[in-house]
Amino acid sequence: MVVPYTHEPFTDFTNSENRKELEEALKKVEGELGKEYPLIIGGERIFTENKITSTNPANKEEVVGYVSKANQELAEKAMQVADETFNTWRKTKPEFRADTLFRAAAIVRRRKAEFTAWAIKEAGKPWKEADADVAEAIDFFEYYGRQMLKFKDGQPINSRPIENNRFNYIPLGVGVVISPWNFLFAIMAGTTVSAMVAGNTVLLKPASATPVIAYKFMEVMEEAGMPAGVINYVPGSGAEVGDYLVDHPRTRFISFTGSRDVGTRIFERAAKVNEGQLWLKRVIAEMGGKDTIVVDSESDLELAADAIVYSAFGFSGQKCSACSRVVAHEDIYDQLVERVVELTKQNTNVGEPTKAETFMGPVIDQAAYNKILEYIEIGKQEGKLLTGGEGDDSKGYFIQPTVFADLAPNARIMQEEIFGPVVGFTKAKNFDEAIEIANNTDYGLTGAVISNNREHIEKAREDFHVGNLYFNRGCTAAIVGYHPFGGFNMSGTDSKAGGPDYLLNFMQGKTTSEML
Repeated sequence: MVVPYTHEPFTDFTNSENRKELEEALKKVEGELGKEYPLIIGGERIFTENKITSTNPANKEEVVGYVSKANQELAEKAMQVADETFNTWRKTKPEFRADTLFRAAAIVRRRKAEFTAWAIKEAGKPWKEADADVAEAIDFFEYYGRQMLKFKDGQPINSRPIENNRFNYIPLGVGVVISPWNFLFAIMAGTTVSAMVAGNTVLLKPASATPVIAYKFMEVMEEAGMPAGVINYVPGSGAEVGDYLVDHPRTRFISFTGSRDVGTRIFERAAKVNEGQLWLKRVIAEMGGKDTIVVDSESDLELAADAIVYSAFGFSGQKCSACSRVVAHEDIYDQLVERVVELTKQNTNVGEPTKAETFMGPVIDQAAYNKILEYIEIGKQEGKLLTGGEGDDSKGYFIQPTVFADLAPNARIMQEEIFGPVVGFTKAKNFDEAIEIANNTDYGLTGAVISNNREHIEKAREDFHVGNLYFNRGCTAAIVGYHPFGGFNMSGTDSKAGGPDYLLNFMQGKTTSEML
């Protein structure tokens, strides 16, 4: 019997022992920077001449690691290994697969500070955000292991005196997992192990900005007892390796987390049936958001301001769930904007993420830095800049938290995903108009409503069209098993990571009927 599981607690860094543990882990990781890492195909370590250089976004001169880069020839080798391994892996007991995840969770839990330190160094995450990233990865291991044990015997269906009928789930085949850099451990691990525990084999292509922590994940899975060839580590460029694997006739499914542009391109390519392909490929995509917090006239404005500041500027706004739009009732608009600006100036210090007191670190790289500053310039033409707007890329990629007011609902910075520390405010005459504005984007990932009016809350529950809707709290920080995560419209394919039906994305139902 598997012990019930809630979720991995976040680390309390006000505790001096916890602070010391992370400080020591950071020193340990700093001593390991700059190493070379191989591909892992069928358990074999393969070093290549071409490397991905992973750098610290808070200090662009600091190399986190040099990671071997797959080409099409090695991608083909990995596909063949995964295809062959699937024949044995699909027949392993679900308990064996689940136990591998439980062991992996225990390993990461023991090394939580170390993995937190890697997330700080490789993605520039502040302590709290990096710790939450690692905790979420542990939750994915535990939750998906337990979910597989629930699905292993299939579902009850009707039989008759003349026949015995069964309905079971079987795995799909070889999947390609293309993971993001923002939740460099949690989403990378969660999307990979969900497919693997369901009985599939995986080609893992991590984000090129954060491939080192993905290698560390592979070491954990090997230590946990995962057989060679089940997960194959093949970092490489999207144009060379990503497209090749998406198009491959033996690819059965693609699990992607990233931008809308790349996600829709993958969806289109996967729809084509290539020569030798026996199936329609399944695509599981999470593609971003343009997330709104609605603040009602009847609401706790201090709670609203806190929720907006944390949701907009946590991890520099680099979350698909981040608040980038606020729609406030005109009666409380000025008061709310003023308080958000005050809290932003007081609480969102920007600096070196290795320091415990830092709230906001850098954005991920030069391209992101440039894009965000371009949007800030657009925002200056569309609305009123109240705070922030400056950047400094002399050492790392630092941008001050930025608040714009008096924007039109259809302004570019109210419609386009910026993926940075920028939030815009617009006002609504009434609650109905507020919900109408909240829904007027192409996305539908997360949203929040701050209100003490029960009728308004119920209206939002029905009419605010997002996959994750929160009342009287921020719109980020979904917890595995508590807030199944995934959105509507251009936010993705409606799959709910960390939810009760997520593993079904990686399985198919099979009916068997025996005449008696």
